[in-house]
Amino acid sequence: MFGLSDKWLVSDEGEGTWNAIQAADHLIECENYNWIPRLETILEEGEKTVFPPFDRFAHLNNVQSVPLKQLLEELQKGREENILKMKALVNPETDLERTGLHPAFGVVKARDLLSTWVVHDLTHIAQISRILAEGYREDVGPWKEYLGILNNGS
Repeated sequence: MFGLSDKWLVSDEGEGTWNAIQAADHLIECENYNWIPRLETILEEGEKTVFPPFDRFAHLNNVQSVPLKQLLEELQKGREENILKMKALVNPETDLERTGLHPAFGVVKARDLLSTWVVHDLTHIAQISRILAEGYREDVGPWKEYLGILNNGS
């Protein structure tokens, strides 16, 4: 897929970190079990009900080997469906300040949740970029000095 070797796709940033495939799996888990269920809880229950639990590491239990292309297609499909659901659920004029109850943070707003959804994606895009760039560390030779992504991500 995309000319990337399997070895490159399963590279990570060290012990306890994820590879590109695991990050994609995690994003799919979030699409299926995190953002929309929590948004629905805010809009339907408010602070009466704590958000449904979400296991941020559930994707690590996926033992099946699914090609990255298939994972990205699944992620795209889930995202398209969730955007439609979000648009149907949320009236931006009245719902963004509505609150719900997060199990660790306490009271949060719908606005907080939706903003977190965006930044969460950006976090994992940056993570995947770092992982893939690392595969070129030796190949870039002396230019490494000018490539911030290979120097502590900056």
